[in-house]
Amino acid sequence: MVDFSLWDILRNLLMALRWTVVLSLIAFVGGGLVGALLLFARLRGGKAAARAVGLYVQLFQGTPLLMQLFLAYFGIALFGIDVSAWTAASVALTLYTSAFLTEIWRGCVASIPKGQWEASGSLALSFGEQMRHVILPQAVKIAIAPTVGFLVQVIKGTALASVIGFVELTKAGSMISNATFQPFVVFSCVALLYFVLCFPVSLYAKTLERKTHGRRA
Repeated sequence: MVDFSLWDILRNLLMALRWTVVLSLIAFVGGGLVGALLLFARLRGGKAAARAVGLYVQLFQGTPLLMQLFLAYFGIALFGIDVSAWTAASVALTLYTSAFLTEIWRGCVASIPKGQWEASGSLALSFGEQMRHVILPQAVKIAIAPTVGFLVQVIKGTALASVIGFVELTKAGSMISNATFQPFVVFSCVALLYFVLCFPVSLYAKTLERKTHGRRA
C-alpha cells in the first residue's frame, strides 16, 4: 500500500484528465469532419449512398462502444498492423461520434421547411448554393445545442478506453486505487472531475437551446 494524500491523488488524476480532454477533442473534431462528409453523401449521393450511410449509422449506434474499442484494438492487429491504445481509442471514438453527429445534423437539415428548398430552387441555385446560403444557416442554429450536448456523451465515453489500456481519467483512477487501497476516495475524485468537466458543457448546451428557441419563437 502506497501512502497517498488527497492532494497526491488529485494531482495524479489531473495529469490523466488532460488525456481525457485530448481524446474527447480528437473524437469530437474528427467525428464532426467525418459526420459532415457522411451528411453530404446522404443528402446528395443518391439512394445507394443514403442507404450506405444509414447502415453505417445503424451499425455504430446499434453496437456497444466497448465492442467497437475492442475491435479497433484487437481486430486491426489481425492484419499485422501494430495498433497502440491511443490510435485504437481515437479511431473507435471518432467513428462512433461521426455516426451520431451525422444523424443529429441530418435531423436538423430535415427540420427546415420544404418551402425553403423550393424557394431557393426557384432562384436557380445549385445544391451547394442552397445549402450554403439558405439551408445550413438555419440548420446550424438548430444543431448547435444538441451538438454541444453530445460532447458530454463523448467525454464520458472516453472512460471505456481504459479497457484497452489507454491511461485516461478512469484508468488512472483504477491504478491509483490499486496502489492506495482507497477506492471510495479515488473514484469520488474521479466522479468529481468528470462532473467539473461535463457540467459546464451541459449548461452551455442548455443556454444555447434556450437562445435558439427564443430566436425561433
